[in-house]
Amino acid sequence: MASTPKAADVPQGYFAEDVSDEVVLARMAESMDPRLRHVMTAVVKHLHALVKEVEPTQQEWEQAISFLTETGHMCNEWRQEFILLSDILGVSMLVDAINNRKPSGATETTVLGPFHVSGAPRYPNGANICLDGKGEPLLVTGRVTNTDGQPIANALLDVWQANDEGFYDVQQKGVQPDMNLRGLFTTDADGRFWFRSVKPRFYAIPDDGPVGQLLGQLGRHPYRPAHIHFIVGADGYEPITTHLFTPDCPYLTSDAVFGVKETLIADFRPVDDPERATELGFTNPFVTVNWDFALARR
Repeated sequence: MASTPKAADVPQGYFAEDVSDEVVLARMAESMDPRLRHVMTAVVKHLHALVKEVEPTQQEWEQAISFLTETGHMCNEWRQEFILLSDILGVSMLVDAINNRKPSGATETTVLGPFHVSGAPRYPNGANICLDGKGEPLLVTGRVTNTDGQPIANALLDVWQANDEGFYDVQQKGVQPDMNLRGLFTTDADGRFWFRSVKPRFYAIPDDGPVGQLLGQLGRHPYRPAHIHFIVGADGYEPITTHLFTPDCPYLTSDAVFGVKETLIADFRPVDDPERATELGFTNPFVTVNWDFALARR
């Protein structure tokens, strides 16, 4: 019986199952970009190891190729099915975590999401970003500080969220006003900000494509827990992209894209105060949340 071939025994260019990854890697040019070499070496090694562990049938391999093909066909200028695939596998959050390691005390980050829009209107503190008046009134207050707790004046907050039905304005053209539930705010001399909005609702990620079918086959739901998005930045500090999650959402511990971090669950408190509601232009009762964002110096 022939002995098992070793990498050194296989001439470059000839394939052998046991050393398949080494045969492939031997084809890479010595002059290639070092970073690309590092990445592709890891890709080839892990991919070959996966195939050897799973030992797919020819039919299963063709199904995998078909899944990736269908995923590509779903992509357009408004939808990126491959990002969605990365999201539901937890890879997007892992990449975010690796690239946003912060010192102790800094607010944690999470994924940007697909519904951020540039050019949101600038508002003075206290403005109401709910343009159609629909939903449970919400007062958002807080500060932006450094990791030592010192206030940061003129910090910029980019805010956006879904409405009380779980839809962003860009998903409901002609139903919601343009730039509904979006706005830019600047902190005052004490690092404070405040604005009015509505309490957000949970919503489903797009599940009418191959990624949604995969979720179903995995026995998982497509829902993201209710949250408000923030990008917070200031001169001399590392910007953060993060969420504030409502504590009463049933999907907090099963976010379809793994975006929830325990430190980002805020205290959304119900308030029954007719006089204060009138001052804010709200119906009574309403909801409040207070949150401080801590930025790390560059």
